[in-house]
Amino acid sequence: MKILNWAAAGVALLALAACAPSTAPSASGGDDKSGTLRVWLFDEPNRAPKEKVVGEAIKEFTAANADVKVEVTYIPTTPARHEKFKGAFNDPASAPDVAEYGNTDLAEYAAAGGFADLGADLQSWPEGKDVGADLLKSATVDGKVYGLPWYIGIRALYYRTDVFSELGLKPPTTIESLTSAAREIRKKKPELYGLAVGGEYTFGALPFVWDAGGDIENLDSPESRKGVQAYTDLLSDDNCPPQACASLTGGKTVELFASGKAAMGILGNFSRAAVDAGAAAGKYAVVPLPGAKEGSIAPAFSGGNNLGVMKNSKHRSLAVKFLQLLGGKAYQTKMYEAMGNLPTLTSARDELAAKDSFLKPFLDTVAAGTRFVPIDPAWVKIDNQKVIPTMLQKIATKQATVEQATDEAAAAVKAAFGRS
Repeated sequence: MKILNWAAAGVALLALAACAPSTAPSASGGDDKSGTLRVWLFDEPNRAPKEKVVGEAIKEFTAANADVKVEVTYIPTTPARHEKFKGAFNDPASAPDVAEYGNTDLAEYAAAGGFADLGADLQSWPEGKDVGADLLKSATVDGKVYGLPWYIGIRALYYRTDVFSELGLKPPTTIESLTSAAREIRKKKPELYGLAVGGEYTFGALPFVWDAGGDIENLDSPESRKGVQAYTDLLSDDNCPPQACASLTGGKTVELFASGKAAMGILGNFSRAAVDAGAAAGKYAVVPLPGAKEGSIAPAFSGGNNLGVMKNSKHRSLAVKFLQLLGGKAYQTKMYEAMGNLPTLTSARDELAAKDSFLKPFLDTVAAGTRFVPIDPAWVKIDNQKVIPTMLQKIATKQATVEQATDEAAAAVKAAFGRS
């Protein structure tokens, strides 16, 4: 099965040099076989299930490695994480040995020179062959592998089966039928949003842009504009009113669907627990987000997190061993069962899919081909400056036309890349 199609798989050497921190990272690592192994993992709104699985891995690891203690720190996923990581790259005393990081942060951290190249370690690891070459690109810059892809997140279309049945609607198979169904629901049931969309939901909008043949680096192209138009047409009174929806994030669209206030939502496999805890529980199904052509699937953003080893780790072998344990099939499976995190190892995904039909639309989406953000430090600037949300919001609130807003966004993207 084809796993992923990635855009911009490398970072130019000049870009790496230009974005390097003023203080050179410490490379004074070591390979002590005892002592305390420090691990940074991302915090979660409900950390307990993750903590339980990680605790089991630590117990197994320390039982097999005498004189080793594993110390885990849960760090926030706020923008402040960037400075925290940069500080750790330059100060071994405050740095972890193993760290979880978002794959969209890869280029920035690679440019800073903080993570170790694990290419040889993953190649010699028996389970390493289970990570597809395309997927491995989410951890690769300039031919060096800076981590093990730990899980991926894929979005698809959740819809209310009871509402569709009542109104005689069928699950959408094109963007046109999706838009039509959303408006029909809003018209017949004005207390509901047809499809919950958000002006601050970048990864909900990008599939529309990619499906139309557009991309992030050319937001002012005719193809990108077509996709932007298709998405912002849904930020309207006859579906999701801009005064309420222009400021919605992806997380807020999950809340709207889960609470029963929207008949459809573009949500992740990782949103399942939230939906099952809300009013929509037991009254929904999932299909791939359709593209413009009948029966096609819009390219989804394939987000997720990697596990990496710090270049300045003083316990390199132990760090790699712990990374391979926590990132291996057994614990990827446990993390899916605990958190809904979709495994990166093919065998783990296949086994779970055979037991859980919920995964099918997400795996069909992966098979159809997914996309990624540019693997370049420029993406962090684009994301932090909210270039894409600003574009969407200006169109939705009629502060700018599609042409004006995409021109402005394209200029900001070019500036982030240092292009004239």
